[in-house]
Amino acid sequence: MDPLLREIVFITGRILFGGFFLMSGANHFMKLSAMTQYAQSKGVPSPKLAVMATGLLLMLGGVGFILWRYLLIASLLLIVFLVFVSFIMHRFWKEEDPGAKMVEMTNFMKNMALLGVALIFFAFEMGG
Repeated sequence: MDPLLREIVFITGRILFGGFFLMSGANHFMKLSAMTQYAQSKGVPSPKLAVMATGLLLMLGGVGFILWRYLLIASLLLIVFLVFVSFIMHRFWKEEDPGAKMVEMTNFMKNMALLGVALIFFAFEMGG
Protein backbone atom coordinates (compact mmCIF):
# COMPACT_ATOMS: atom_id res chain seq x y z
CA MET A 1 0.00 0.00 0.00
CA ASP A 2 1.16 3.49 -0.77
CA PRO A 3 2.59 5.08 2.43
CA LEU A 4 0.44 8.21 2.06
CA LEU A 5 -2.74 6.18 1.58
CA ARG A 6 -1.79 4.00 4.54
CA GLU A 7 -1.32 7.11 6.71
CA ILE A 8 -4.68 8.54 5.59
CA VAL A 9 -6.45 5.25 6.39
CA PHE A 10 -4.65 5.02 9.75
CA ILE A 11 -5.58 8.58 10.78
CA THR A 12 -9.16 8.08 9.61
CA GLY A 13 -9.42 4.90 11.69
CA ARG A 14 -8.06 6.66 14.77
CA ILE A 15 -10.51 9.53 14.37
CA LEU A 16 -13.46 7.18 13.89
CA PHE A 17 -12.54 4.89 16.80
CA GLY A 18 -11.53 7.64 19.20
CA GLY A 19 -14.26 9.98 18.02
CA PHE A 20 -16.92 7.39 18.85
CA PHE A 21 -15.76 7.33 22.47
CA LEU A 22 -15.20 11.09 22.65
CA MET A 23 -18.74 11.81 21.45
CA SER A 24 -20.22 9.10 23.69
CA GLY A 25 -18.46 10.67 26.66
CA ALA A 26 -19.60 14.16 25.71
CA ASN A 27 -23.17 12.86 25.57
CA HIS A 28 -22.84 11.75 29.19
CA PHE A 29 -22.48 15.43 30.09
CA MET A 30 -24.81 16.95 27.48
CA LYS A 31 -27.59 14.53 28.48
CA LEU A 32 -26.63 14.23 32.14
CA SER A 33 -30.17 14.19 33.48
CA ALA A 34 -31.44 11.49 31.10
CA MET A 35 -28.28 9.41 31.51
CA THR A 36 -28.54 9.69 35.30
CA GLN A 37 -32.16 8.50 35.21
CA TYR A 38 -31.17 5.56 33.00
CA ALA A 39 -28.30 4.61 35.32
CA GLN A 40 -30.62 4.91 38.31
CA SER A 41 -33.15 2.61 36.61
CA LYS A 42 -30.41 0.00 36.31
CA GLY A 43 -29.60 0.23 40.03
CA VAL A 44 -26.27 2.02 39.65
CA PRO A 45 -25.16 3.52 42.97
CA SER A 46 -24.55 7.29 42.89
CA PRO A 47 -25.88 7.41 39.33
CA LYS A 48 -25.02 11.06 38.59
CA LEU A 49 -21.44 10.60 39.76
CA ALA A 50 -21.21 7.33 37.82
CA VAL A 51 -22.43 9.00 34.63
CA MET A 52 -19.92 11.83 34.99
CA ALA A 53 -17.05 9.45 35.83
CA THR A 54 -17.79 7.16 32.90
CA GLY A 55 -18.17 10.17 30.61
CA LEU A 56 -14.69 11.25 31.63
CA LEU A 57 -13.28 7.75 31.01
CA LEU A 58 -14.80 7.75 27.54
CA MET A 59 -13.58 11.22 26.63
CA LEU A 60 -10.02 10.67 27.86
CA GLY A 61 -9.82 7.30 26.14
CA GLY A 62 -11.20 8.71 22.91
CA VAL A 63 -8.82 11.68 22.89
CA GLY A 64 -5.89 9.33 23.51
CA PHE A 65 -6.73 7.38 20.37
CA ILE A 66 -7.42 10.46 18.25
CA LEU A 67 -4.10 12.05 19.23
CA TRP A 68 -2.32 8.68 19.33
CA ARG A 69 -0.86 9.49 22.74
CA TYR A 70 -0.81 7.55 26.01
CA LEU A 71 -2.37 4.54 24.30
CA LEU A 72 -1.75 2.18 27.19
CA ILE A 73 -3.72 4.45 29.51
CA ALA A 74 -6.34 5.30 26.87
CA SER A 75 -7.00 1.65 26.07
CA LEU A 76 -7.12 0.75 29.78
CA LEU A 77 -9.69 3.49 30.44
CA LEU A 78 -11.88 2.16 27.66
CA ILE A 79 -11.43 -1.44 28.82
CA VAL A 80 -12.56 -0.54 32.34
CA PHE A 81 -15.55 1.35 30.98
CA LEU A 82 -16.60 -1.35 28.53
CA VAL A 83 -16.36 -4.21 31.02
CA PHE A 84 -18.33 -2.47 33.73
CA VAL A 85 -20.96 -0.83 31.57
CA SER A 86 -21.60 -4.00 29.58
CA PHE A 87 -22.23 -6.19 32.59
CA ILE A 88 -24.11 -3.57 34.64
CA MET A 89 -26.12 -1.61 32.08
CA HIS A 90 -26.68 -4.09 29.24
CA ARG A 91 -27.66 -7.33 30.99
CA PHE A 92 -29.82 -8.58 28.13
CA TRP A 93 -30.13 -11.99 29.77
CA LYS A 94 -32.27 -10.41 32.51
CA GLU A 95 -34.70 -8.70 30.14
CA GLU A 96 -38.08 -10.32 29.62
CA ASP A 97 -39.47 -7.98 26.99
CA PRO A 98 -38.24 -9.21 23.56
CA GLY A 99 -37.68 -5.66 22.26
CA ALA A 100 -35.70 -4.58 25.32
CA LYS A 101 -33.75 -7.85 25.22
CA MET A 102 -32.77 -7.22 21.59
CA VAL A 103 -31.68 -3.62 22.28
CA GLU A 104 -29.62 -4.62 25.32
CA MET A 105 -28.07 -7.58 23.48
CA THR A 106 -27.09 -5.34 20.57
CA ASN A 107 -25.46 -2.84 22.94
CA PHE A 108 -23.73 -5.63 24.87
CA MET A 109 -22.34 -7.23 21.69
CA LYS A 110 -21.24 -3.83 20.31
CA ASN A 111 -19.38 -3.22 23.55
CA MET A 112 -17.75 -6.65 23.38
CA ALA A 113 -16.49 -5.90 19.86
CA LEU A 114 -15.12 -2.53 20.98
CA LEU A 115 -13.61 -4.21 24.04
CA GLY A 116 -11.82 -6.63 21.74
CA VAL A 117 -10.24 -3.77 19.81
CA ALA A 118 -9.24 -1.97 23.03
CA LEU A 119 -7.68 -5.21 24.35
CA ILE A 120 -5.67 -5.60 21.13
CA PHE A 121 -4.27 -2.08 21.47
CA PHE A 122 -3.57 -2.67 25.16
CA ALA A 123 -1.69 -5.89 24.35
CA PHE A 124 0.40 -4.19 21.66
CA GLU A 125 1.24 -1.32 23.98
CA MET A 126 2.19 -3.73 26.78
CA GLY A 127 4.55 -5.49 24.40
CA GLY A 128 6.45 -2.31 23.69
